[in-house]
This record gives sequence, C-alpha cells and structure tokens, in this order.
Amino acid sequence: MDLNLAVLIDGDNIPSAYVKEMMEEIAKYGNPTIKRIYGDWTNPRLNKWKTVLLENAITPIQQYGYTQGKNATDSAMIIDAMDILYSGKVSGFCLVSSDSDFTRLATRLREAGMQVFGIGEKKTPNPFIVACDRFIYIEILKDQSQEDTTDSNEVKSKGKSSVDKITAKDLRLIATSIDALADDDGWAFLGDVGSLLQKKQPNFDARNYGYQKLTPLISSIPNFEIERREDSRGRNKLIYVKIKEKKNSRSRK
Repeated sequence: MDLNLAVLIDGDNIPSAYVKEMMEEIAKYGNPTIKRIYGDWTNPRLNKWKTVLLENAITPIQQYGYTQGKNATDSAMIIDAMDILYSGKVSGFCLVSSDSDFTRLATRLREAGMQVFGIGEKKTPNPFIVACDRFIYIEILKDQSQEDTTDSNEVKSKGKSSVDKITAKDLRLIATSIDALADDDGWAFLGDVGSLLQKKQPNFDARNYGYQKLTPLISSIPNFEIERREDSRGRNKLIYVKIKEKKNSRSRK
C-alpha cells in the first residue's frame, strides 16, 4: 500500500527547472496527497515556479520576509509540517530543500513514526541528509531527464558532470554491509544489502554513480561478485553478492 505523503517545497532554496522529474520521483515512494510550496511570491525570483505550479497541482503558500536576513519560509514550512503531522492524514513527508535548517524537523517527524524523504542539491549539508530515511539529489533527476531527451551517443561524448566516482569510503560501506548480512559462504541477498546501505547512508543511490540500479553498479566493481539464483518456484531471479577473496600475491613454492 502506498504511503500518503505531504510534499513541502522550499521555493527559496530549490530550482524549478526539474519539478516534473521531481514529482515523478516522489510518486515512486508514495501518493503525494498534500503538495505545497513556500516562498515570497511577490519576489520576481520565484516567477519561474509560478508557471509550473498549476501543471503539477502544487499549492503556493505566500510567506513575506518580515525581517531582513531571516528566512520566514523555513518557519512557515515547519509550522505547516507539524500541523499536518497532528492531522493524521499522512504517513510520510517529502521535504524538498537544500537547507540544513530542516534537520530538526526531519528528525522530529521520524520520531513521530513518519517516513521522511529528502530532495535537494548536492550542496545539502550532511546533517539534513542523515536526518532523512532517504535523500535524493536533484542533480540525479537532471541527468536522467537529459538522458531521456538526448541521443545516448551524444550523452557519452559530453559526459555527465554530476556523476560521482566510487571512493574507498564507498567500497568500505558496501563491503561492511555485505559482510553484515552474509551467510556462512559469504553470500548476501542484494535486496537486503541495498536496504542496509540506505539505512547507513540515506543519500546512497546507484544513480549518483551513473547506474540506474544497484545490480549494475555492484557488477561494475571488481571487488564484488554477483550470482543470480532462481527462487523455489523457478520463476524469479534472486541476486546475491559476495566479497571476492583476495588472491595471495606470493606464489607458493
């Protein structure tokens, strides 16, 4: 059963260019029954948002900046989030912002048993990211949109500027997750590994590294081995992963 989600967007802090892709991404995780965007709509800077709100049934919430240098949008969004929480109408929230000011809100919502999804730019501070159950970078959606509308050869020739490289830290994260779930032979069910990775690091996403799914990402890393097995009925392929054993560099005499 889909989660009923409240989608709250910080209009002052998120670009409007990929709102369609953003809403499609949110729909993967639940049914966005409440969709609101906060900002000072008298500010010409938000004009680009105005053109896409009706198309996506997002309700604009006017919030004047009463004091210079203070972000009234954050306060309005936080107050609304708590009102929605106590209404009992949703079982999850999607907070769309790159602002660390929403860290405490995300934490409080999770304490109340809510699922919390975050969407923001890669500049988002880590405290907000780890306060969410899952965090999606908006740059991923940008790359995906460009791939859908551009010839694949052209994409390859241009390269993808926002794709991350696998680091030693990433390898350790994956390896320790596999090891924690492995059976006596070292094999772990990849679905469980993916869930554990998400719990450990909410912004872990195969798309960050240029892969649509976890399986091709893991397959591309020589440190790990993939095995496909049939389920008990022989209908579905179950994917397992293990850490490859290091070969002894010294030849035995």
